[in-house]
Amino acid sequence: MTAVDDLSDSTEVVEMEDATSQFIVEKHSWDGLREIIHGSRKYSGMIINKAPHDFQFVQKHDEMGPHSHRLYYLGMPYGSRENSLLYSEIPKKIRKEALLVLSWKQMLDHFQATPHQGMYSREEELLRERKRLGVFGITSYDYHAQSGLFLFQASNSLFYCHDGGHNGFIQAAPMKPVEIKTQCSGIRMDPKICPGDPNFIAFINNNDLWVTNIETCEERRLTFCHKGLNNVKDDPKSAGVATFVIQEEFDRFTGYWWCPAVCEDADGSKILQVLYEEVDESEVEIIHVPSPALEERKADVYRYPRTGNVHICTLTSENTASIVSTQSKELVLPFKTLFPGVEYIARAGWTRDGKYAWAVLLDRSQQKLQLVLLPPALFLSVGVDEPQWEEHVAAMAEGVQPFVIYEEVTDIWINVHDIFYPFIQTNNDEITFLWVNESKTGFCHLYKATSLLLHIYLVFAPDDFKCPVKEEVTLTSGEWEVLARHGSKIWVNEETKLVYFQGTKDTPLEHHLYVVSYESPGDIVRLTKPGFSHGCSVSQNFDMFISHYSNVSTPPCVHVYKLVGSDSDPLHKEPEFWASMMESAGCPADYVPPEIFRFPAKSGFELYGMLYKPHNLKPGKKHPAILFVYGGPQVAVAGAPVTVWMAYDTGYTERYMDVPEHNQQGYEAGSVALHVDKLPNEPNRLLILHGFLDENVHFFHTNFLVSQLIRAGKPYQLQIYPNERHSIRCPESGEHYEIMLLYFLQQHL
Repeated sequence: MTAVDDLSDSTEVVEMEDATSQFIVEKHSWDGLREIIHGSRKYSGMIINKAPHDFQFVQKHDEMGPHSHRLYYLGMPYGSRENSLLYSEIPKKIRKEALLVLSWKQMLDHFQATPHQGMYSREEELLRERKRLGVFGITSYDYHAQSGLFLFQASNSLFYCHDGGHNGFIQAAPMKPVEIKTQCSGIRMDPKICPGDPNFIAFINNNDLWVTNIETCEERRLTFCHKGLNNVKDDPKSAGVATFVIQEEFDRFTGYWWCPAVCEDADGSKILQVLYEEVDESEVEIIHVPSPALEERKADVYRYPRTGNVHICTLTSENTASIVSTQSKELVLPFKTLFPGVEYIARAGWTRDGKYAWAVLLDRSQQKLQLVLLPPALFLSVGVDEPQWEEHVAAMAEGVQPFVIYEEVTDIWINVHDIFYPFIQTNNDEITFLWVNESKTGFCHLYKATSLLLHIYLVFAPDDFKCPVKEEVTLTSGEWEVLARHGSKIWVNEETKLVYFQGTKDTPLEHHLYVVSYESPGDIVRLTKPGFSHGCSVSQNFDMFISHYSNVSTPPCVHVYKLVGSDSDPLHKEPEFWASMMESAGCPADYVPPEIFRFPAKSGFELYGMLYKPHNLKPGKKHPAILFVYGGPQVAVAGAPVTVWMAYDTGYTERYMDVPEHNQQGYEAGSVALHVDKLPNEPNRLLILHGFLDENVHFFHTNFLVSQLIRAGKPYQLQIYPNERHSIRCPESGEHYEIMLLYFLQQHL
């Protein structure tokens, strides 16, 4: 053991010899590691949480004014520890020789968005888990451009304020948001503004859909699925709610969608429509997880759900804005009859003209995807007697049927994406849309497709709903990806026939913003600078974009760019740096960026990795290495591990392993708790870490593994985090987790 002068008192370097080589290990005491981790987390947390996000460009129409756009966003102002609603003014002209840093202006006046002592409701806490949210305050907002209405959830309530829209912009001091009062008990979730009439907002309360008018304060419950019983087993239905598997495995966090169009009935009253999913989980297993409230000494109850049915609710409103009536409607035939074999409603919404609702449907194996159009007339009032179904089907008007306008089938699995852009129909017999497909080539690429809407006239047969694809034009191609998941967007300029998208055309190590013509595909033009990975938002009139970018040696910057050039060649407009939202914070003096390396896989494709080298790297000496991979059992540490695949959710497990009855051997071979006899009989070979309240990978997995280890007489170490779920949220718990991990590795690797 040799002491080294240039290391702190809590550090020592140990040289370990074996028969063939020497290893050098830098060891720290627990307190030394704690100091290092605390400093590192404080620095990285500042960088990660500081950056603005969720941008909304609004063009200013004051010809005499100095600003071209107002930019709304969420961010963490200097000196604050929570996200707030902010805005910046983008000038029409800049001095190119100087760096313009836009000021962040508060929209809200002395507003506390985080609940008292950070105590979120159970519903909010679980949504934060599914979305992997680490910040506090306002985490999302809805904006209605025509009226300038902002709607957001904060401090266990709902609030709104106005800025922009037809009423102009507020230029003065920050405003006081208006709290939306309610007679509901419990928390209101997932609030949304009605696009056709922003006086109306919808929300979820106790697993049912509600609507309120912010002008008249009239409030109405639209669905009556949930009974509010204490016994979850006897209360299995919900409306408008995205269930656990849909949120966790398919990244859909809502279960209802406002129709963008407003209809009128004969007397001139407005008719507003909401598409929503109704789920019945009566046949789904109930699981119990200890409650985080220690004084309650009880268990929270959860289900692992399956698919539901889609419904439409209509609201009739007088010119006085009062609600005259509401009516819930369901499909003319049961969902499983119309779409046999469908397990998941992965995506849903409305076409922009409100002519059709649409849905993306997946079978249980996730090997067959259907994109379906649903005319609102296909939904009938709830309560129609079963014997009358055939009469109603026979009486349906021509063209009132589902249309399967696109279908993908693969022998592996289909990754659900967020890209669907239907154009306004110019011909009732066909529909054109932008879509991405990964199944065709193995790479996710953009296509423009036109499908014929063929009508059937006699009986409803599911195979008859499939529409032929008249034309499918490839917009992008090659061994690279269009980014289409986890909230990725495309921006479509119908005037210039251009589509802006994010992808990896230049290198899989960087995300860039590109543009291509969907009318005459050819050149794909990159708009962001190489050497960095970018996350972008494009303005509504396509003259500006904002990029949040970084690389392994540069902390995040957020910059605004203007697209300049000839309007006669919009595809080749050049990005010009315009202003900065946030400059890079710079790296600590002792920061050593990881080295990116590549290696060939057996499949023939190149794979990439990052190599983090120790600070005290000694030439000619060997250092122990840690291989970290996500997606399976790890040897040197197991964090919240799935130890029995039969006990994990279907959406994830069956995607890769098929259903258990078809792959019993695979389920058993992949379940580490069934193979503890293969663990060496040596202490300090296994560390297990798990949050006791984990509702994703339930603590059952660790409980069962430990039971099997004890039965087999195997050594192990276990670290439990009593008040944490799958993602560790408490900063102190997060620090302890990292210290424990590193201390274990340095002591025993």
